[in-house]
Amino acid sequence: MKKHSARVAPLSACNSPVLTLTKVEGEERPREPPGPAEAQAPAGAEAGGRTSRRRWTCSRAQIKKTCWSVAVVLCVCASWAGSTQLAKLTFKKFDAPFTLTWFATNWNFLFFPLYYAGHMCKSTEKQSVKQRYRECCRFFGDDGLTLKVFFTKAAPFGVLWTLTNYLYLHAIKKINTTDVSVLFCCNKAFVFLLSWIVLRDRFMGVRIVAAILAIAGIVMMTYADGFHSHSVIGIALVVGSASMSALYKVLFKLLLGSAKFGEAALFLSILGVFNILFITCIPVILYFTKVEYWSSFGDIPWGNLCGFSVLLLTFNIVLNFGIAVTYPTLMSLGIVLSVPVNAVVDHYTSQIVFNGVRVIAIIIIGLGFLLLLLPEEWDVCLIKLLTRLKVRKKEETAEGGGDLGSGPQSRSRRARPSFAR
Repeated sequence: MKKHSARVAPLSACNSPVLTLTKVEGEERPREPPGPAEAQAPAGAEAGGRTSRRRWTCSRAQIKKTCWSVAVVLCVCASWAGSTQLAKLTFKKFDAPFTLTWFATNWNFLFFPLYYAGHMCKSTEKQSVKQRYRECCRFFGDDGLTLKVFFTKAAPFGVLWTLTNYLYLHAIKKINTTDVSVLFCCNKAFVFLLSWIVLRDRFMGVRIVAAILAIAGIVMMTYADGFHSHSVIGIALVVGSASMSALYKVLFKLLLGSAKFGEAALFLSILGVFNILFITCIPVILYFTKVEYWSSFGDIPWGNLCGFSVLLLTFNIVLNFGIAVTYPTLMSLGIVLSVPVNAVVDHYTSQIVFNGVRVIAIIIIGLGFLLLLLPEEWDVCLIKLLTRLKVRKKEETAEGGGDLGSGPQSRSRRARPSFAR
């Protein structure tokens, strides 16, 4: 079986014939003598026409990859926005954010079974569950998944996972979903700052600017509601959730490095097992202390709970394994696109006021998020692009001058006899 790394380029599509928008060649037809217009056409016209037609050439692999990329972006946007809105709707009948977090995290156990099902369908070399499990356990070291490894390399991430989701859901109770979704986008800036400090990543001025924009957007979002205690607490909860998410990503890269698809699926399933074994006691304590209390199990909106869990599971599956068909940058765009979706829903379902300060804060945070998506060599790529455009413009200008010089008037001048001397 071929092993695919979660950090390498996407899987290549199958080889297929090239589809062009030009006329298909291969049919032998008698060619008529060239007419006057064709005979007088400059030599560069045919070459230019061929060049322009080649620009429209595309392959089935490229079309297939583009379609998959659009589908992944839409799936990320729909699942993230849908889970946020469904959580808001659930709290109207079931005011228990930690219990909802615990219930949804238990579904992480399905990651490895779903991955193994895909392995059995797609892989040419079939492996048993035990063989595949042992191979994926090498991600934790030569000894595999021991009890020590479980508590030192898995348990801390289970705690961070729970805190990230709990703080996010608790913030939805305090403020509207638009503010929650846009403020959570700041986690990308926190990831950069932590990576720069802890992992000694490359310093990039544009990313520092993006981090400043994110912080400015947080302050403006707080000011938009007049610094009310209810609003400040909600914003603090979202910022805390974004910080826990950034800490999770940086620690994963520091302690575990990069993971292949099977290893990532096993790791996420282990987080679900940790949640079942060690976090279950907390919702029970909260229930008996009546911090998160409900009268009877019949009053629990099981449809909303299961719907939220399925959407969150779908979001995490696409976010972790969508790299097989597209690029991580495009998947991140799906998170940004969820902000206007939540804004439209809030506009028709809640009493949110989109004043000037809130709109500017949303734009600033979104701009900072987009700046963080720029690759490390973006400046070099920009210079190369500008150079190519400048060279192409000069070539087009030279061709235009050549065409004017070879016109009828020019030819008539060359046909006249010279009377000099």
